[in-house]
Amino acid sequence: MSIIETEAALHEAHRDNHTHRDVNGGWLRPAVFGAMDGLVSNLALMTGVAGGAVSQQTIVITGLAGLAAGAFSMAAGEYTSVASQRELVEAELAVERRELRKHPVDEMEELAALYAARGVEPALAREVAMQLSKDPEQALEIHAREELGIDPDDLPSPLVAALSSFGAFALGALLPVLPYLLGASALWPAVLLALVGLFACGALVAKVTARSWWFSGLRQLALGGTAAALTYGLGVLIGAAV
Repeated sequence: MSIIETEAALHEAHRDNHTHRDVNGGWLRPAVFGAMDGLVSNLALMTGVAGGAVSQQTIVITGLAGLAAGAFSMAAGEYTSVASQRELVEAELAVERRELRKHPVDEMEELAALYAARGVEPALAREVAMQLSKDPEQALEIHAREELGIDPDDLPSPLVAALSSFGAFALGALLPVLPYLLGASALWPAVLLALVGLFACGALVAKVTARSWWFSGLRQLALGGTAAALTYGLGVLIGAAV
């Protein structure tokens, strides 16, 4: 009895702990890239303009314009990209659905051959394929997973990707502008807040990756800081030349 109880407890612990994060959703990637891009691009844009010794008003207008233009651009790009990808997948699913309707036996044999190639005994592979092929929708889902590597019930949403990208970019791009909107008259508060934001974004990304939070944060801080410094230097050179 104690052995059975121990095995049941181990099974329950495995079930509770053996879970995976959603890696196919349509919101995480555009949100992460949107926030990073908003921070880096708007910080670099503002420091580049500031390097040209322009007025505070010009820097603020540049930052707000960069926020709006970048957010709309990111949203449009993500929507088009994800919509095109989804349309391609749906077209391939339509082809597979048509083949299952016209050539069900051939498709069943194809599935059996695939299982056999993975080490299942041929007779058992054919029996499994035959059982799975009885339901056309289940057969379509299995063929999509095995042949195309996709889940027909978990396709990314273009709208979710666009909104995630828009909101994340706008939030990231707002950080360098925020100190000016709150009354700052120098560049350094904007740079400081943006660098803190870059580190925080990198650390948050580590929550869904295998990297440590400090490594991910410092890496993003270094990349964003380098971009801002180079653009500031470029702005100084251009400002001195014109």
